[in-house]
Amino acid sequence: MSLLGKLFRASLRLKIVLPISLIIAVSLLLISGYLIDRQSAGYIQELEASGRTMLRMLAINAESGVLFGNKYELDELLKTPAQFESVKYVVISNTDGATLAELHESTMVTAGLHRKSSNSPVHDSIAVELSNGSDGEEYLVLSMPVVTFKQAFSTENLGITGGLDAATEREVIGHIELGLSLDKVNQAIFEAKFAAYLFTLVVLVGTILLLAFIVGAITRPVRVLVDVTDQVSKGDLTQRVNITQRDEIGHLADTFNRMIESLKQSRDEVEQYNRNLEEKIIERTLQLEEAQAQLIQSEKMSAIGQLAAGVAHELNNPLGGILGYAQFTLEKLNKNIPEKTTAKEIQSYIRYVSDIETQARRCKTIVQNLLKFSRSSRTVDFADVDVNKAIEETLSFVAHQLHLSQIELDVQLDPKLPHIQGNIGQLQQVFTNLIINAMHASKPGALIVITSRYSPALGEFGGAVELMFKDHGHGIKDENLKKIFEPFFTTKEIGKGTGLGLSVSYGIVKEHGGEITVTSEVGAGSTFTVVLPVQKPETDSDNRKEANYSFGQ
Repeated sequence: MSLLGKLFRASLRLKIVLPISLIIAVSLLLISGYLIDRQSAGYIQELEASGRTMLRMLAINAESGVLFGNKYELDELLKTPAQFESVKYVVISNTDGATLAELHESTMVTAGLHRKSSNSPVHDSIAVELSNGSDGEEYLVLSMPVVTFKQAFSTENLGITGGLDAATEREVIGHIELGLSLDKVNQAIFEAKFAAYLFTLVVLVGTILLLAFIVGAITRPVRVLVDVTDQVSKGDLTQRVNITQRDEIGHLADTFNRMIESLKQSRDEVEQYNRNLEEKIIERTLQLEEAQAQLIQSEKMSAIGQLAAGVAHELNNPLGGILGYAQFTLEKLNKNIPEKTTAKEIQSYIRYVSDIETQARRCKTIVQNLLKFSRSSRTVDFADVDVNKAIEETLSFVAHQLHLSQIELDVQLDPKLPHIQGNIGQLQQVFTNLIINAMHASKPGALIVITSRYSPALGEFGGAVELMFKDHGHGIKDENLKKIFEPFFTTKEIGKGTGLGLSVSYGIVKEHGGEITVTSEVGAGSTFTVVLPVQKPETDSDNRKEANYSFGQ
């Protein structure tokens, strides 16, 4: 992560203190550097000015000594600058470069020093340069020529006033070189730099501490606001910001506390509304469950009414056989004397009684299936269901009606179909609705195909049973396909349907965790497919109740 990115992620205190401290540090360094440079230049200029003055005095006083080559006079002259600590050496030479006098014997190298010869132009300018000695010490070297004045007299003007018009000329008779040490100046500059840097460091540290204190005092309430905000964001509306300042932050804290109070009041109201809503939902759900149970029961009764003739016919045949065999057996028993009854006659009686038992059991099964189908229950109990057996029992109800309508059945049931978790009574109601609807949509002589098959488990899919009810009737129009599972929607003639059969069937299948779909082609027939999972998916009670009273919405 870049430095700028880290700064953006830093705390508010660091974001304020660090830039201000950097600005102050840079400003102090720039100002100190400028002042030190000015002071350094001042030290050197002061040293140079004193050196110039001393050099001029020496040059003036050394005129006669250089002119006459008086070494003693020159040595005496050099005793004056020797008293100055900054003067390291003085060299007086003639125009030939020969040294006439020097302050002391020196091994210093004055490389680059330019001495003017006697052939140089006459002037009294001072040459200044910086030079390093052989000991590595730095020097300020000043040099200037030693000049003398001579007058030219004209023979024509000799007399009392002759000297007044004499011409004066300057002549370079030697050079003088003065070496001043920069040790004191450099030491003073170093001490000034050290003092400046120390001052900068002290000011910077003091500024940082002061800024940290001031910014901390400013950001401390902000941190309190942040901490309380984090707690409030987690749902804790009991938190309050305890800030007594009378500035903008204090006003923000008061506003934030009022906002928390408003949020808490709103949440309490919402929770109260939710509790009331839950009570209303439970109440309405119970009412809808009761209404649905009544609706399912009424639909069962309607189906039973349609199946009554077929059931009556189914019961009539075995009851007629029971009555005939019973009368015939009684007649035989009344005529024959028990002692003279043969074994053949006894076997006939046994066969007659066996037929009576078989037909009675058949009647009992039909009545039990009918009672099971029509049974009303407020609760839905799920158990293992053999879907093939449920279909076969359903066919026993509708077989006579199909026969009367001249409708043929083609039943193709998979013998390896696994059991599912469901309610057999509700599933038989679904099958009955689908078969009756297929019968009403078909013409005499048509064929209804009922197929069952197993879709094995794949991945998270636990496997399902697929049931298809296919007719070759008039079909369903496209605009009606999306409506057929809606309550009270029907395309049948008045008196032949309530419009609730498919809606109730949809709700039952959904309650079993399954799906019911339809494909249809006008004039070619329709196919209803019911998919039921082998293991009913776990759903909460709310979802189950929603499925109970959805009615295909």
